[in-house]
This record gives sequence, C-alpha cells and structure tokens, in this order.
Amino acid sequence: MARRLRGTEETGEGLGGDPGDGPGMPGDQRRSAVYSTDGPMTAVHPGDGPGTLRTYARRWLFLLAVSLLSCSNAMLWLSFAPVADAIAQHFLLSTEQVNWLSLIYFVVAIPGGIAAIWVLDFVGLRAATILGSWLNFVGSALRALPCVAVGIPSPFAFFMAGQSLCALAQTLVIFSPAKLAALWFPEHQRATANMIATMSNPLGILVANLLSPALVKKGEDIPLMLGVYIIPASLACLLSSACIWEGVPPTPPSTGAASSTSEKFLPGLWLLLRNKAYIILAVCFGGGIGVFSSFSALLEQILCASGYSNEFSGLCGALFIVFGILGALILGLYVDRTKHFTEATKIGLCLASLACVAFSLVAQLQGQAIALAAICSLLGLFGFAVAPVAMELAVECSFPVGEGAATGLVFVLGQAEGMLIMVLLTVLTVPRTEPSFSTCQHGKDSLDWTVSLLLLAGLCALFTCALVLFFHTPYRRLQAESEGLPAPRTPSLTPKPPPEAPQEAPQEVPALPAPLEAPQTLQDCDQGHV
Repeated sequence: MARRLRGTEETGEGLGGDPGDGPGMPGDQRRSAVYSTDGPMTAVHPGDGPGTLRTYARRWLFLLAVSLLSCSNAMLWLSFAPVADAIAQHFLLSTEQVNWLSLIYFVVAIPGGIAAIWVLDFVGLRAATILGSWLNFVGSALRALPCVAVGIPSPFAFFMAGQSLCALAQTLVIFSPAKLAALWFPEHQRATANMIATMSNPLGILVANLLSPALVKKGEDIPLMLGVYIIPASLACLLSSACIWEGVPPTPPSTGAASSTSEKFLPGLWLLLRNKAYIILAVCFGGGIGVFSSFSALLEQILCASGYSNEFSGLCGALFIVFGILGALILGLYVDRTKHFTEATKIGLCLASLACVAFSLVAQLQGQAIALAAICSLLGLFGFAVAPVAMELAVECSFPVGEGAATGLVFVLGQAEGMLIMVLLTVLTVPRTEPSFSTCQHGKDSLDWTVSLLLLAGLCALFTCALVLFFHTPYRRLQAESEGLPAPRTPSLTPKPPPEAPQEAPQEVPALPAPLEAPQTLQDCDQGHV
C-alpha cells in the first residue's frame, strides 16, 4: 500500500491504488477517515486500504534541517553589512563593493528563483534541500579562502563568488517551507510548520546583526568572523545530507498531499498567470515584501539622518524581527485552528500599514526614541507575522499547482519590487537645507528622507487596499481534502458545472383505437354493429 501511495503522490492521481478503484476511495470510506494529532492517521473501515493517512515523527527532524539551513543562509547574507567599514579597510575595498556583497542576493534571486521553482517541483524536496545546503556550505567556505590562503590578488572576487553561491542556495531554501509543510504535515499543523521554517530566516538576520559586531573589533578579527559563520552552514549541510533520506512520506498525511506537485513546470506557471486571485496576492504581498525589505535595508540611514545612533537603529531592527517572530508564532497557531487565511492576511496588512504611516511621520522627528521603538515593534508584529500565512494562502488559492511554484513566484516578485522600491527611495532623497542633527558617519551630506518615507507609506497603503478590496478566493486545497478527493491533474481555474444528461427525443405513442359503440337495436345488430 505504501508503494502505491508514494506513486499516487508523485503523479497527482487519486488515492486509489488499483486502476479499477477510480479517482479515489469510495465516499463512505472517505468520510470515515479519522485524523490523529500525534500518532498515525487511521481509517475506521476494515483493513489498511488505500485511504489510510499517516504522519511520521521524522517530519520534525526534516523541519529542523530546513530551518537551520534557512537561518544559516540569512546569517551569511547579512554578515558583512554590520562591519562594512572594517571589511573595506582591511581588504582595501570601497563601501559600494561591500554593499554589493549583500545586494547580490537580490540580483540572483530573480533568475535563480525561476530555476529553483523548477528544481523544487520537478526534482523534488529532498534533492533541492541537499543541493541548497551544499551551495550554502561551499559559498561560506569560499568566502573565508582569502583569509587562509597566501597571495590572493583579489579577495573581493572570492567574496562575491561565495555570496553568489549562497544567493543561489537562498532561492532553494526560501521556497522549501511550504513544500515541506504540504508533503509531511497534516492540515492542522501546516501553518505552524511553515511559520517555524519561514521565521528562521529573519532569526538568522537578527543573529548576524548581533554576532558580526561582537566578533569584529578590528580588522584582524575578520577571519574569525568568517570561520564562525562556516559552523552553522556545515551543520545544516550535514543534517540535510544525512537526515533527509526521502522527499515524500510513504503514506501522505492528508488527501491534499497525495496530489502535491501535480503540475509540470510550464503548465503550472501558465495556470498561475491565469489565476486572477493569485496574481492579486502575488503583486500585493510581493509589494509588501519589497516595502519591508527596503525598511530593513535603509533603517540605519533613515534614523541617523534624524540624529539617532547606530546602536538605537540596531535596537529598532532587533525589535522589528523579534516581535515579527512572536507575531508569526501567534498567528500561525491561530490560523492552524481556524483556517482564516484571508482574514488574517488582510487584517495583519492593514495594521502594518498603519504602523508604516506612523513610522514615516515619527522618524523625521528628533527625540522620539520610545515612540520609534514601539512603532518598529508593531510593524514587525503585524507585518512580519503575515508572511508565512500569506505563503500558505498562495498555496490554497493556486492548488493543485506545486507549492514551490506558488510560493516561489511571490518571492521573485517581492525581490523585483524590493529592488525597484529601494532605488526609488534612495533617488528621492535630497540634501537637507536646514541645520542637521545627523549622526551618519559615511562622510556624505545629511539627507532629507521626507518624500521617500511618504512614498514608502503610500505604497504600503496602496498594496494593502488593493488586496483588501480585490482579493477573494476559495481554499482549493482545503476543499479537496474535505471532499476526500485530490484535485484533477489539469484543473480549470473556475469550477465547471457537471454535464447535463442527454435528453432523449420524445417518442410518439400510437393512438388507441376508438371504443366500439354498443348496439342500440336489433336492426343495428343485423347491420353489423356487433
């Protein structure tokens, strides 16, 4: 039976194991399936038939491997930024070159994301995770090579090559949580599993912001920092290679998992582009990703122009991430119980937009440290918390298109919109004309971020309003699971009515002969009226 179900999951066919079973198990058996939280999922009908659902304890080990890999990758991305001055001085680089070590992630994410969608949905979760872990490990080791090898003429080339490999790994890592949750976790644990793996990425950003300045006090400490970042990358590579020994469970945890990865790459992308609800979600939530990415990258430059120290900017960034992880945990547990994906996403983005508007106004004032810290905390609590729920919603509204394609396209659009928003924000800054309280130490004139911050708040409000007004969708995956049948292999985006039974042409009924009249007299009888 396990063999048949594995084949079922890979092909997206029904749960029935034999060809004669049809697209799924009979309706009475389908309705008798019982979901178990901790142990195996069993069915009450006699025998271990093709409708059995089961969970495996090793799913948590797989989740740990993916989470550690995502955390390590985020640490490598931001490891240079907090100590950019020391890196530039020690290796004789410009500040722009050091900035490109972080920007390369955005550049690689757009073309690499398309390739990662194909790898994740066509090759499989196991191969994609192991490939990403090795790219991440080799990239981290390549970055440290200029510190241990003698006579390397251009250390920047090794730094850029290592960061490029880590950026390629990021595209595989970012798309994995939704796939892992769909394949290995039952429907009442999917949002929580997705939240844990997704929030490990901002956790890595937080660790890098704290760890790099703590390790690097002078230029001679840089080799130590690069060596320390190899440790989590090697652990993630070892855990992924040794512990993820199968891509799909022998028996699926839900009926939706049986038809996961049902669409091929190009047909799946075509279905996504024809899905109006998905396009609205991808553009609006992708814009939200761009807004929050720009906020994280430019926070220090915005606050130092108003006289706040780098330490306070780091505190605001830490509060933004910590409260975001806390909000994601709370919202993930809530959505797992209620399945209110759309409501949670819309309300969370509305509250985040209000916090963004407040930040754009208060950040231009001096002496508002407490208010800014509170606003950054609320912005993370409402904005960051929506991310894993929105990714689950992308899978729900596009099911049965593969989870990698559904979440990957949102991420690629988010990176593209993030680059565009960041360029607009920096271009719209102008030198201050009035006396400045700037604490910026990059040697340039103090900049006025008023127009840029208003644009940031306006874009956040625009994306939120568009999502609230125009996004409406059924939960296709939950509907398929509640009916006990996986979705068809090539679904239409709108349900079609069942075909009407052909109507037969009315047949003419032959007329009955007229009844004989009874003879009234003997004369009538003589005339033949008998």
